[in-house]
Amino acid sequence: MSDPAYPTEFPPESLADFPPESHAEIPAAFSATSELDQLPDRDAEETAEWRASLDAVISHAGPDRAVYLLRRVHEYAARSGVALPGLLSSDYINTIPASAQPAFPGDLAMESRITALNRWNAAAMVTRGSPLGLGGHISTYASAAWLYEIGFNHFFQGKDGEGSGDQLYLQGHASPGVYARVFLEGRLREEQLDGFRREADGHGLPSYPHPRRLPWLWEFPTVSMGLGPLAAVYQARFNRYLHHRGIKDTSGSRVWAFLGDGEVDEPESTAALELAAREDLDNLTFVVNCNLQRLDGPVRSNSKIVQELEARFRGAGWHVVKTLWGEAWDPVLRQDTDGSLVRRLGEVPDAQLQTYAARDAAYIRKHFFVGDELSHLAAGLSDTQLTDLFENSRGGHEPLKVYAAYRAAVEHRGQPTVVLAQTVKGHTLGSGFESRNANHQMKKLTMAQFRRMRDTLELPIPDSALSGDLVPYWHPGEDSDEVRYLRERRTALAGPVPVRRVVAKPLRQPPAGPFETLRKGFGKQEVATTMALVRLVKDLMRVEGTGRRWVPIVPDEARTFGLESLFPTAGIYSPKGQTYEPVDADQLLHYREATDGQLIDEGITEAGSMAEFTAAATSYATHGEPMIPFYIFYAMFGFQRTGDQFWALADQLGRGFVIGATAGRTTMTGEGLQHADGHSHLLASTNPAAVSYDPAFAYEIAVIVEEGLRRMYGDRPEDVFYYLTVYNEPKRQPPMPEAPLIEEAILRGMYRFRRAEPQDAGPRIQLLSSGTAIHWALKAQELLSSHWGVRADVWSVTSWTELRRDALSADSAQLRGEERVPYVTEALASAPGPVLAVSDWMRQVPDQISQWVEQDYASLGTDGFGLSDTRDAVRRYFHVDAESIVVAALHQLARTGAVDPETVVRARARYDWRG
Repeated sequence: MSDPAYPTEFPPESLADFPPESHAEIPAAFSATSELDQLPDRDAEETAEWRASLDAVISHAGPDRAVYLLRRVHEYAARSGVALPGLLSSDYINTIPASAQPAFPGDLAMESRITALNRWNAAAMVTRGSPLGLGGHISTYASAAWLYEIGFNHFFQGKDGEGSGDQLYLQGHASPGVYARVFLEGRLREEQLDGFRREADGHGLPSYPHPRRLPWLWEFPTVSMGLGPLAAVYQARFNRYLHHRGIKDTSGSRVWAFLGDGEVDEPESTAALELAAREDLDNLTFVVNCNLQRLDGPVRSNSKIVQELEARFRGAGWHVVKTLWGEAWDPVLRQDTDGSLVRRLGEVPDAQLQTYAARDAAYIRKHFFVGDELSHLAAGLSDTQLTDLFENSRGGHEPLKVYAAYRAAVEHRGQPTVVLAQTVKGHTLGSGFESRNANHQMKKLTMAQFRRMRDTLELPIPDSALSGDLVPYWHPGEDSDEVRYLRERRTALAGPVPVRRVVAKPLRQPPAGPFETLRKGFGKQEVATTMALVRLVKDLMRVEGTGRRWVPIVPDEARTFGLESLFPTAGIYSPKGQTYEPVDADQLLHYREATDGQLIDEGITEAGSMAEFTAAATSYATHGEPMIPFYIFYAMFGFQRTGDQFWALADQLGRGFVIGATAGRTTMTGEGLQHADGHSHLLASTNPAAVSYDPAFAYEIAVIVEEGLRRMYGDRPEDVFYYLTVYNEPKRQPPMPEAPLIEEAILRGMYRFRRAEPQDAGPRIQLLSSGTAIHWALKAQELLSSHWGVRADVWSVTSWTELRRDALSADSAQLRGEERVPYVTEALASAPGPVLAVSDWMRQVPDQISQWVEQDYASLGTDGFGLSDTRDAVRRYFHVDAESIVVAALHQLARTGAVDPETVVRARARYDWRG
């Protein structure tokens, strides 16, 4: 069969541009060694013979035949182990021909009935909710039903076996079909199906895969488009990490990611393809449902998305399996002796292909089967056969074709596999849905459409059941052949899927030693809080038992954060080990990669690091092995860049420590605007699962991390993750004050760090500060006392957000009639004077607590864009330095009548302060 559309290794012009009669005029690039060829020709005569043979083929059989032969030779060379650049695309036909399809191991008739039932119940579930305006998606599952059912019946491994089973990243818009199957299994009841998108009473079904909303069923959230594929790659990679480190045998687990062809436009969908290929992740399979439609219209209206995806995946090093056409095409393609049909299929754009699926036979004969050869081929087909080819006979709708593709995927070694399955969006829902541009927004079927769907699916539903206004669910009965078959298949595959299970496995809490080091302080040595935290984690990684469960993750910034000492000790994870001698092999802190390395140095990818963190943070459920991920990054590039992934992490009930290092707007000012983080705490405050702290001292870090380990990995683990911001500014780290309930106060969000001395009469003010800002507040305390006679207490606010959440909880309790005072109100109740809050963050961060502070409240912050200069200059620019705090404090006191307004004027002049 000829293959004119297949790429060649020739220069820009195609051989097809040179008809046989002009082959003698073929450019020299085709007939002589290129002057750009740097390899010497050791046998010019043999080379000339090869070229002469090619000229002869072009002359006598035409350029199409030449391309076909070159392709076959290329494929044979690759199979023979000859290293050649890979070809990026193939004909627009199935990768696996009918003659090579494996025998189908199931009962095809039975599986067709089960699939029909799931189609019906999925459509019924969405339609029954439509009068309430709840919506739902019907067409996606209709197109992908067999892609899921073949997996459920023959491939997806459950968790009842010895391993962890398979991990399924299911296409979110197909969730009604998954619910329908779970209903058929007996794991959901009818009233629960009626609770689809009705969750307020706590018993409904979430619209999409949300583990937090339905934690016994869903494992992975997938409806922030693109995040599912990215997470799947890193899940497969983390499975290998666990295996190589000897923590869990994951060799029997496969990751399956289902996504739509339109979803691949999201950059995250294909962001990690090269990683998967580079690390030979043959435990990973993508299934792309190529129904050629996105929400508003064709995915690639004027080109072909399947060919584009094939080239993209092949170029990244993946194994590609295309299943495009159903059985009805097999005999037609066998009649294509000159390649005209294959060539025509390859040149028709996707939008036109969709039109053929919605038109009659006359239109197809006129517009598709053009030319003598194709017209002759079409003459042997009836009108019904012609319309069936385009309307129904797509590879993704036929179980034998899908089974063959999946079998090829799981048996392939050394590469991840992508299955590109062509379908019709809205398949079996009737002509009003199939291939229609608007079908993603169509939320219901009429009763007449349900009757036609029943007939199409050959379901035994009587007309009497469809006579009312409410379409019925249809279940064949607990003892029916269909339900028995379905359960038998899942038993053979180690239990039901999807399913999420958490087996309690609390970790032993580490000894006090590592924490005591930070609690004691560092004496006269100045240490940045980033370095203090890193030291703590290094010590915790040495603890017997739990130390090996730490998963330090860093996006190519390990040396910045002082983690390079882990290189030779813990090692950098690499599935291929270290196949070279590092340039710094003779140094103490040399670069060492190892198959069992503990540190994950991701390279420059916060998105990849976050996906890796999520896999580790949910290992307690996915694999029954709690791990302690420690992800450290430039604060500016954490929540801001990957905020959507943090929501997915929360949805997936992830646990671990996220560290925003070099935090604040003014501590890394040499880097300038894009490195200056003044808002990540504001972003983190919006995530209900994020427990956020902005510690000022090393001992606060010790208290927070110890409590985090208890909350996330103790006897009663909570589904939260900790976000700590730490700074790169070396400062004195004092020992923890010996005050009553100091640790409780640190965890609740604030405590008085230093009282004003002396405690005599005079103007008083309370300075609240967090993180590195406490040092400005302490200096301001001294200036206020020595220059202006004002007594200021300095408070360390470890968490503005936790204070706010406690206050909100107190408000709710009061509405219920309970007596409860917010902690921030209680802590400041006896503090004299107004309150001035300052931080290295936007004012909205400390202003979170303002409504619960009974005193006069004001704040200072670093609103606006960052800039490059010295720390002192930038802090003066933002009016958060000690002198600015003094001016603001005097202004606030003047406003309340505690000092003369003229005092503020003198302070401005004394400190050369300009607003």
